Amino acid sequence: MPTLSSGGAPRRPLVGLTGRRTTASRIGAPPGFADAQAEAYYSEYARGVARAGGLPFHIAVDGPPEAVADAVDALLLTGGEDVDPVRYGSAAGPRSTVLDPTRDAFEVALFEAVLDAGKPILGICRGNQLINVALGGTLVPDLPVGEGASHASYAYPRAHRRHDVRFEAGSIAHRLYGDQALVNSFHHQAVDRPGTGLTVTGRAGDGVVESVEMANAPVLGVQWHPECFDRDPVFDWLVTAAGAPARQHTGP
Repeated sequence: MPTLSSGGAPRRPLVGLTGRRTTASRIGAPPGFADAQAEAYYSEYARGVARAGGLPFHIAVDGPPEAVADAVDALLLTGGEDVDPVRYGSAAGPRSTVLDPTRDAFEVALFEAVLDAGKPILGICRGNQLINVALGGTLVPDLPVGEGASHASYAYPRAHRRHDVRFEAGSIAHRLYGDQALVNSFHHQAVDRPGTGLTVTGRAGDGVVESVEMANAPVLGVQWHPECFDRDPVFDWLVTAAGAPARQHTGP
């Protein structure tokens, strides 16, 4: 049952969003601040949470993971650069992005703390892959280009739906999307061997893993970017699982 705010209205579930730490020069800071650091993530993640009735806030890597896990009602692991392949026994390839071991370490610890707390977790793109790596799984380090579905469709608009994903009956993803969904696609890596306790619940037509779940915990990972669409049920799932009914909102 949702708790009440000081004004008597139901309290919005607090959903923590991870992001990346970058130099201020990359976000248009004046020359004097060029070497300062800035926290960044795409605002569509926060908008998706807010429209589903949650209260989004950014989690900086400075916060102790256990304290963050205690404070949040749910966790959203966002997209971004590749997870360092050292974490799953591989090596960087020619298409690897800039790596961020500090972010990797923080997010793995944060995932473990929130999982131990029994709170819901949603991973999107990199977040989906990080969940798998945190549970001991491996990744396909570089998907073949020009074969099957087009996964690394970076030249297309964000909301452009590129290929179908078929979901396993009885899964969270199937409950949200039905037998299949047409999704966008902006990734060159994917889940390979699932981690401990993780089940593959969605695949593209070429077999690439597109969604994973845990049977005994509220954990869902998706490989596409649902935040790019006007409304996507995965955010309603996250907010509802956080302990309060998702409410309809026309804006943030």
